[in-house]
Amino acid sequence: MDILRTNNDSSVSWASIFAGATIAAAMTLLLLILGFGLGFSVISPWESEGLSMETIGVSTIVWLTITQILASGLGGYVAGRLRTRWVDIHVDESYFRDTAHGLISWAVATLIVATLVVSSVGAAITGTAKTGAAITTGAASATPVISNAISESSDYVSNALLRTETGQQMVERADDDIRNELSTIVVQSLQDGELNENDKQYVVSIVANYTNLNQQQAEQRVNEVIDRALAKADEAEQAAREAMEEALSAATFASLWLFIALLIGAFMGSLMATIGGRQRDAIVH
Repeated sequence: MDILRTNNDSSVSWASIFAGATIAAAMTLLLLILGFGLGFSVISPWESEGLSMETIGVSTIVWLTITQILASGLGGYVAGRLRTRWVDIHVDESYFRDTAHGLISWAVATLIVATLVVSSVGAAITGTAKTGAAITTGAASATPVISNAISESSDYVSNALLRTETGQQMVERADDDIRNELSTIVVQSLQDGELNENDKQYVVSIVANYTNLNQQQAEQRVNEVIDRALAKADEAEQAAREAMEEALSAATFASLWLFIALLIGAFMGSLMATIGGRQRDAIVH
């Protein structure tokens, strides 16, 4: 039976584990910084220049995987190569312990890196959670976004309603109180998705009073302006939904591939630790 005989009975060499973990963590940070630099060099604010977001996303996943392979492999090798020799254990047990050393070294390095970038990780997790919650709440999720857009455009809608036709004589100009009241009605109607009959008749009377339009023409203008505003609100809501769905899809894709990259790193750390441990045991004093 193949037996390794040494002068140390310790099952775990924590010194070698922390040495490998430190090297793996430092290597990870170096490669991440290099990846950020390369990524920024290919990003352009101009739509027709630079790489597409899909290409950047795939490149990021590939780089994270390469980072895990190199950093975890190096850390695992160091952990296996620097550990002490064990007393009277079978070769299979030695391989198992080396594998465990590499896995522990990878785990410690991962925790170190996560601690160093905890603020960024926390922001990403919070953003993902908020995105997921916003999408699952359905139509209500887009309400704040749409409300902001509606509030910003309400003055334009009010001006469109009270606008004097070209060539017609301007009548009394509506004061700020009337315009603010009209804006409030418009905002509420756009949030509700329709202009109720009472508000509609009131708005028509205001339009007829402050323009040269008769009752029928004023009602036609109100219908046209409100319909255009509702259509734009629907477009804004749809765009907000699509943006949130795209963000959630990207976050899901990134999370899954980050999980796979970490698994690859754990495997490489364990594998390289067995190689380093085998070379360590091959040294004859």
